[in-house]
Amino acid sequence: MATTMLGMLGVFLCALAVRADVMPQADFDLQKVRGTWYLVGFATNADWFVSRKASMKMGMATLTPRPNGDLEMDYSSLKSDGSCKKMNHLAKKTDVPGKFAYRSQLWGSDNDMRMVDVKYDEYALIHAIKTKNGHSYVLNKLYSRTEDPSQAVLDKFTQFSLEQGILKGNIAILPKNEPCS
Repeated sequence: MATTMLGMLGVFLCALAVRADVMPQADFDLQKVRGTWYLVGFATNADWFVSRKASMKMGMATLTPRPNGDLEMDYSSLKSDGSCKKMNHLAKKTDVPGKFAYRSQLWGSDNDMRMVDVKYDEYALIHAIKTKNGHSYVLNKLYSRTEDPSQAVLDKFTQFSLEQGILKGNIAILPKNEPCS
């Protein structure tokens, strides 16, 4: 039993190490991500996702580059009761362009976020490693400039998430939702 547990721990640590090597897009341009994006894809290996996946819907994010290189992220999504869920994070730049760090006060997690693949007028594939209470998990998001990204973009997101060790059942293309007022 101990050998099995150690083996599983080894596999987990190797998988986490691979994920930590995901690099941001080489020619990332912070100014070009400015504006409104739809959150159309969500994938994670976090346990909580399975119970919440069915109720998740598309939201909107506004990304605003700051003069110092930080990135302000405002997110909103209409909840089923008609209220609006809003979040704001200020992602601090790091020494690597396209890599940011922020603390989520709402979730109590530290976030290492990378802009992995961005076509500024079409989509942004974002990879994050979230750490809370000593436990880390991967969270990939697909942002799109429209509510209807191409099938090629959706496939790219799915394939990237699978490569990061996320199970197919933990990859969601979110249904459309009315915007928050």
